[in-house]
Amino acid sequence: MTYKEALEFIHGTSNFFCKPGLERIRKLCEELGNPQKNLKIIHITGTNGKGSVCSMLHAILREEGYRVGLYTSPYVRRFNERIRVNGTQIPNGLLAKLTQKVKKIAQKMEDKPTEFELITAIAFDYFNACGCHYVILEVGMGGRLDATNIIDSPLLSIITGVALDHTAFLGDTVEEIAMEKAGIIKEKIPTLYGGDMGAAEEVIAAECRKKQSILYKTDYSALSVSKMDLYESVFTYRDRKDIEIHLLGEYQPRNAAIALDAADILVKNGVNLSEDSIRYGIRNALWPARFEIIHRDPLTIFDGAHNPQGVEAAVESIKKYFGNKRVIIISGVLRDKDYRKIASKISEIADTVFTITPDNSRALSREEYAAIYNSLGIEARACNSIKEALSLAKEAAKEKDTALCCLGSLYTYCEVMEEI
Repeated sequence: MTYKEALEFIHGTSNFFCKPGLERIRKLCEELGNPQKNLKIIHITGTNGKGSVCSMLHAILREEGYRVGLYTSPYVRRFNERIRVNGTQIPNGLLAKLTQKVKKIAQKMEDKPTEFELITAIAFDYFNACGCHYVILEVGMGGRLDATNIIDSPLLSIITGVALDHTAFLGDTVEEIAMEKAGIIKEKIPTLYGGDMGAAEEVIAAECRKKQSILYKTDYSALSVSKMDLYESVFTYRDRKDIEIHLLGEYQPRNAAIALDAADILVKNGVNLSEDSIRYGIRNALWPARFEIIHRDPLTIFDGAHNPQGVEAAVESIKKYFGNKRVIIISGVLRDKDYRKIASKISEIADTVFTITPDNSRALSREEYAAIYNSLGIEARACNSIKEALSLAKEAAKEKDTALCCLGSLYTYCEVMEEI
């Protein structure tokens, strides 16, 4: 099997007409020898922030000298990004070899595995073969019935926060979504919750009591930011002073606070981490497409926020960095998101919006999206391509001496970067 054939097989797998459940991934992993049982895993879910927290914990453990696996989704430029060891993507040849191995098992199964289940099984097998000391495992969606939730005893379960997203699959209320995410809580395994107080926390706390899991909570009242610009943020959290972080966005110190709490819990439970490793890891963490400066002339920022809570965080960051100055926006969204709420939030900081149709079957058309902005009193123009949108938006940003921000979908990142 070649690399191209491996990707064709993985992406060609249908996710439709499959009943929810963990039976298929269990069968796959059993046939592989249950590689996940050999791994020390930090399991992370949450509506927003989980990718950044994964990146920070990955960097912290690497700083200490451990071999660390990182499993995330979706990828932003290349499929192999989803499965990494110490920052290096799984090689094409190994991905092909492991896909061939998993394919032979999958083809014999009456209930065929989904795309995400195939990728998860490949990742477990790869991390085990690499002899990873630790694995940072990001949930795909929800938690309870997510393929990653086949694991029995992680070192720590982290829920970064809960908000309305993927409502067609996870539920229509915060409480229902919280219950799905609380599905990763395991018997007598510590849990860290990084969300705000309220209905979601009550659900998570109740599940922790049921599972005899110690519940730790990130204390944002103990977080104080002393510096925030387009180069770095400096903040104090609990007893740690002058912590530096190079990930941009007003929300990143909050994500860093979750990662710091997680590191302290791991130390408390026997993982050797020096203070230097914790600080350097937080400082050196990289996570593309999250308030990332991708060009300087004009200043161009990409943020893959794709739900109302994520977009609100990005908008608040823009207000923080640029004050009352309005910015030029390029945006495309998926139809199954609350796109009216997203547009309403973006309208608070937008001078002009250039709308695009993301390369996804679930995309909202650029014309429909532009019409929403026009109804909100914001000048908007539907563009036939990202190339056209970038050309017009860059010209507008230079003319009005302001920044250009790309918001609304991770699915546009690759094409934007290629054009830039």
